[in-house]
Amino acid sequence: MKITPNMLHEDLQGMYWPMRMMAGMLSTVWGVKLFHRLSARSKGAGVDGLHSDEQYIPSRSGGPDIRVRIFKPRNAAGPLPGFLYLHGGGYVTGVPEIALDVIKKFIEGQPCVIVAPDYRKALAAPYPAALNDCYDTLLWMKEYAGSLGIVPDRFIVGGHSAGGGLTAAVALKAADTGDVDIAFQLPLYPMIDDRQDTPSAAFVDAPVWNAKTNKLGWGLYLQELLEKNLEIPAYAAPARAADYAHLPPTITFVGDMEPFRDETLAYVDNLKKAEIPVTFKLFTGCFHGFDAVVPEAEISRSAWRFVLDAFADHVQRYF
Repeated sequence: MKITPNMLHEDLQGMYWPMRMMAGMLSTVWGVKLFHRLSARSKGAGVDGLHSDEQYIPSRSGGPDIRVRIFKPRNAAGPLPGFLYLHGGGYVTGVPEIALDVIKKFIEGQPCVIVAPDYRKALAAPYPAALNDCYDTLLWMKEYAGSLGIVPDRFIVGGHSAGGGLTAAVALKAADTGDVDIAFQLPLYPMIDDRQDTPSAAFVDAPVWNAKTNKLGWGLYLQELLEKNLEIPAYAAPARAADYAHLPPTITFVGDMEPFRDETLAYVDNLKKAEIPVTFKLFTGCFHGFDAVVPEAEISRSAWRFVLDAFADHVQRYF
């Protein structure tokens, strides 16, 4: 199915062509490398009004030390909820600093300590490198909860796009192992189904992220598994999970003009069937990442009101 400008919400139509160009660039390896180099320029940036820090923590899975950014309210009176935030980028690009506005919104919405790892990207290290880095960061948060000023016995995990996919994978692994108690998760418009066999996964001409970029992203992330003709595990593509019964309460949303629409809807449905509390909203006429691409649009403000209201409610309920 082709996405045309008049199919989009009126607040987003003006960004159709620029974001189509972005999707075109991200459908090539050279474009991914360029975007990653550009995003890396923001490394070390802080957030006005927040205390920020950078640390390198040891990998527990044989990888290199993991660069993590730590953000918290100034003069925070702890312990506060600990929030593992995982940035987006199709598993192939990005650094935590591309999400500084997101991080600020969450902390201002409800005081918490956000730890955001600069997990490895698929061009340099395919699955399971990114998942290992994210999960190792969560275990580090639990071990050093006292020095971080966070509640030690329950955590929040969240992220957008591929970060949403990693959120779902981390939550699944934590549920399986019992290593960490996740109070609730926010896999926002998550990238979770490598099979790409739904109607929305076939969207072409969609702004920001479409069928072609999706194919490249999954191909790079799962490269080693595909080359060896190995089974794709649910920790790599959480839509493949068979058991949803022990997953945490979930907050998520998705636009109906993006490839991840159907896999998000299926994920929400599976959680509900397992009687997991879900707070969900579908935004009509919205392409992938619309809330980040056009943050001042009223539809984007509406999406953030939905997320932050649910976030505050869940923090009060589970902490």
